[in-house]
Amino acid sequence: MIVKTKIAAALSVAVLTVGTTATAEVTLFDFTEASSAYKNATLDGTFGATGGNQGQTGYDATLNLDYNRVISTPNRDLKVEFDAGGSVNRGTTNGASSSSTYNATGRAEVNNYFRPNSKGLFWYGSGDFGLLKGAESVYSKIGVGLGYGRVVNLTPMAKSIRLIEALRKQGSMKADPGKSTYVQVAKLIALQEEYKSKYRTSSNYAQQWIADIEKVLVASGQVNGALGAAGAIKAHDVLINENFFERRHGWKVNSGIGLVLTNYDGTDGGDPTLDLIEAEYHRPLSNRTQFSNTSGLSLDFGDDDTGYNLTNTMALTYELTDQIDWENKWILGYNKSGSNDSSNDFTSNILRSQLIYELNNKLDLKLTATATDMDDEDDTNNNEEIDTDLNLSVSYSLD
Repeated sequence: MIVKTKIAAALSVAVLTVGTTATAEVTLFDFTEASSAYKNATLDGTFGATGGNQGQTGYDATLNLDYNRVISTPNRDLKVEFDAGGSVNRGTTNGASSSSTYNATGRAEVNNYFRPNSKGLFWYGSGDFGLLKGAESVYSKIGVGLGYGRVVNLTPMAKSIRLIEALRKQGSMKADPGKSTYVQVAKLIALQEEYKSKYRTSSNYAQQWIADIEKVLVASGQVNGALGAAGAIKAHDVLINENFFERRHGWKVNSGIGLVLTNYDGTDGGDPTLDLIEAEYHRPLSNRTQFSNTSGLSLDFGDDDTGYNLTNTMALTYELTDQIDWENKWILGYNKSGSNDSSNDFTSNILRSQLIYELNNKLDLKLTATATDMDDEDDTNNNEEIDTDLNLSVSYSLD
C-alpha cells in the first residue's frame, strides 16, 4: 500500500510538472494580431542536356515564377497570387525540332469585414485570369459573394520565437522572456513593410527596425544593457537572411456568384458561375510544422449544359532545420464538362514531396519528387499510367 501511494504521488507530481511546462510554453497561437503583411516571390529553373552518340544534343529546360502577396488589416484582407511557367525541349533524334509551352494563372481577392478586427462575416470581390499557349484567348472571370471566418498570419511569431532562440544560444540573452515579449517582438516584425516604406533604403530600415526590436528585448530584463554588435548581427541574420515558410491559423468559407468574361477557346464568355463553396483551413501542428487545406466547388452554366469543377489541395510542411524545409502536397482536381462529350471530363491526382535547402537568403536548392495520375474518358491518349518525376532545381527569391 505504501509503495502504491508513493507511485501515485510521483505520477501526480510528474503530471503537474508536464502540465505547468506545457502551459508556460510559447506557441504560435499566442499571436492573434490581424494586421500583418506577407510576400513571397520565387523563380525556379531546371536545365538538362543529353549528348553522346545520338544524332544531336537534346535538352530540356523549365522556368517557373511563383508570387504570393497577403496584406491584412483589421478591416480587410487582400490576397494576390500569380503563377507562370514555361519549358523548352528538344529530342536527341537527328533533325528533331524544339518545342515549347507556357502558361500563367493569377487571382486577386479582397475580403471586407463588416465588423473590423473580427473573424466573422465579410463580403468579397475576386478576379481570375489564365494564359495558355495555343489558346485563342485568355481566360478571365470576376466574382462577388459572402463569407465567414478569418485566417491569421502567424509568420511574425515564428520569426520572433526563432530570433529569441538564436540570441539565447549565442549568449546575448540570459534567459527566455515572458510571452508578452515574444508577442511584442512579433508585432514589430509584422511591421517590416512599414519600416521599408518609412526609411526607404534597405540599410536604414533594417537598422531602425532591429533597434526597436532590441528595445523590447532590453525591457524584458533578459539582456545585459544592450544586444551589442554580435547580437545585432545575429538578429539581422535571422530576420533578413533566413527564409521562413508561411505559418497560418484559422478557417474561412465563402460562397458567391461569378461571370466568365472570356474563355480559352475564344468564345465571348458571359457564362455565369455559382461558386458553391470555397473553404480554407490552416493550423500549425507545432512551431515547426504547418498543415493547410483549401477546397473549392463551382458550377459553370454554359450554352450546352451545366458543368462543375472540384479542387482540393492539402499541404504539410515541416522545418527540419533552420536551413532545410520539407514540403508535401496532394492536389486533387475533378472537372465535369457541361457538354455531352464525356471525353472532356477528367480527374487528376498529384502527389509532390520537396526538400528545400537554403543556400543563402536569395538562393534555394530544391529536390522534388512528383507522381501524377490523370484519369479521363479518352482511351486514345495513353495517359492511364502514373507519371513520376524527380528533379533538382535552383530557386531564386525576388523579395
